[in-house]
Amino acid sequence: MERSVAGTRRDAVVNDERGVGDSTNRSTPLSHIVHGAAQRELIRTVIVDDHEEIARLVAKRIATLIREHQAAGERTVLGLATGSTPIGIYRELIRIHRDEGLTFKNVVTFNLDEYYPMPKESIHSYHRFMWENLFSQIDIDPANVHIPPGERSRQEIGPAAREYEQEIVRAGGIDFQILGIGKTGHIGFNEPGSGADSRTRLVTLDAVTRKDAAADFFGEEFVPREAVTMGIATILDAREIAIIATGEHKASIVQRAVEGEIDVEVAATFLQHHPNTTFYLDRAAAAELTRIKTPWLIDEVQWTQDLILRAVIWLSQRTGKAILKLTQRDYADARMSSLVAKFGSPGEVNGKVFNLLGSKIRGKSKLPLGRRIICFSPHPDDDVISMGGILRKLVENDNDIIVAYMTSGNIAVFDHDVRRYVDFIERLAAEGLIDRPKERVLADNVHDGLERKTPGEVDVREVQDIKRIIREAEAVSGIETVGLPRSAARFLNLPFYQTGKVRKDPIRPADVAIVRQLLEDFKPELIFVAGDLSDPHGTHRMCKEAIELALRELGSADRAKGSSADSSDGNRGAPEVWLYRGAWQEWPIHEATWLVPLSQEELRLKIQAIFKHQSQKDSAPFPGGYDEREFWQRVEARNKGTAAELDRLGLAEYFAMEAYVVE
Repeated sequence: MERSVAGTRRDAVVNDERGVGDSTNRSTPLSHIVHGAAQRELIRTVIVDDHEEIARLVAKRIATLIREHQAAGERTVLGLATGSTPIGIYRELIRIHRDEGLTFKNVVTFNLDEYYPMPKESIHSYHRFMWENLFSQIDIDPANVHIPPGERSRQEIGPAAREYEQEIVRAGGIDFQILGIGKTGHIGFNEPGSGADSRTRLVTLDAVTRKDAAADFFGEEFVPREAVTMGIATILDAREIAIIATGEHKASIVQRAVEGEIDVEVAATFLQHHPNTTFYLDRAAAAELTRIKTPWLIDEVQWTQDLILRAVIWLSQRTGKAILKLTQRDYADARMSSLVAKFGSPGEVNGKVFNLLGSKIRGKSKLPLGRRIICFSPHPDDDVISMGGILRKLVENDNDIIVAYMTSGNIAVFDHDVRRYVDFIERLAAEGLIDRPKERVLADNVHDGLERKTPGEVDVREVQDIKRIIREAEAVSGIETVGLPRSAARFLNLPFYQTGKVRKDPIRPADVAIVRQLLEDFKPELIFVAGDLSDPHGTHRMCKEAIELALRELGSADRAKGSSADSSDGNRGAPEVWLYRGAWQEWPIHEATWLVPLSQEELRLKIQAIFKHQSQKDSAPFPGGYDEREFWQRVEARNKGTAAELDRLGLAEYFAMEAYVVE
């Protein structure tokens, strides 16, 4: 059955299945401030605990639409996006298709965009991405799949874009559109300056967008300068829109899109015009929304200890006063008189927060002593970048420590580094120090593979192995710098990472089994885990998932042993988990459980350990975070900055600090 374009059916239906009723949902324990939030949030917003829950919510909504339309004898028309944002949704749709029998035979899809020029078979094409990550694993009719043309000549691209618009109209309009949001606020490739009336067309990519894509292309210089994208008007024609953001690095632009004025420079703000758009956020991406960051500004709040801590720190920073100097007037001007009333006087509030912050500080004497500890490092440098200072202190406290490098990190090694090491091997062979025939075969395969490789293409096995070994050697040197022996290094090489590409496979049982085996063998009492969600490659997030699944399996096994009558060892107890953050952000002071001071010498030693990672020095292949500084420079600024922030709040002055959250 054909349908007319948007607006004829289910125009602004809010379905309880999605957990959407107003500006919050069941997953958000902030219902007491919904009314005030609704006055500021101009796009319906759902906040959940993690990105996996977003995938389940959106996939469930799509499955419901498909089944409703099938029951009515109608097709479902989906607008799809690419990249890391929607991939969890696609995996969940594949699971629903496989496990629950959802059929896509009567589904029509239109993708948002495609790079230009871009051959379909290219490793970078969105055409290939969609077939690898969704279409090849469901029963969709290939004739119902539509992706903007990336192969047409420049003369043909205009007519082809107009034809794409007509195809959408002939399909009856898009029922459900998935969107991500870029750092500039772009949706699709509608860059700053895109108009509300724009349609599918060829566009020039913004410099920020190209920088964001540089990792996928192994260098910004290889990122196409143009793309074909649906326009703002095309997107707004969809009957229902889900826009998704996860991670701390999206928090600022999310706040601008949801609470700011409509602006041609921020394309996502046009979604405020749409009657049925929902913004799905994890808590990290929602951090800058008023109802999360400063809820007392919009309505009455329940003053929990966490909220008190956050509010008083915010007030101190806002007024430029130390915590102990905040006055009744300061609290009143910030709409925080109810907090003073709760305690009776500003001095009581100030003292409580001052003492809470002071109790977070953990010098060497207050750190673990004589315990079994695993530091899980997603890449072979995250350990020293993020926790090089505490590692040194833990060594001095006679802890039994191993560092588990979860992935090889081999894609983050430049080809020229490989050539340099192969030249070194060739010179050793010429001196008769190693076997010449084997060296010759290796060198020929490496040189041939590098010569034939195009940017972003998967390396030949020999090159992948050399890049892995380079990073392993650097990692060993790094931990030796902070006082650990070479034997403390464990290289897990989890299978999910071994695609040779920036995009990784999902975490599977084989990955979890490797982590679980290490935990069973070493029986740690304390583990350190990367807890940052802004890793641009997603590896940190996926490594954390593998650890959590392994711990869950071990917990279930231990409970089973503990309940068994003939169990001899029973439940050994789960290890304590400390979360650190990587090179992109540090834990805010109010979120940190522990703040670990570093002396000038300890920070210098930490930086020396970072220097051992020579392949990442000067210019790393994947610097991430829109930060041109080297990793050691970011670390120095971040650690000194945390200490300086405590100083400004009126606490003791330290040279530098690392922050950790106990999960």
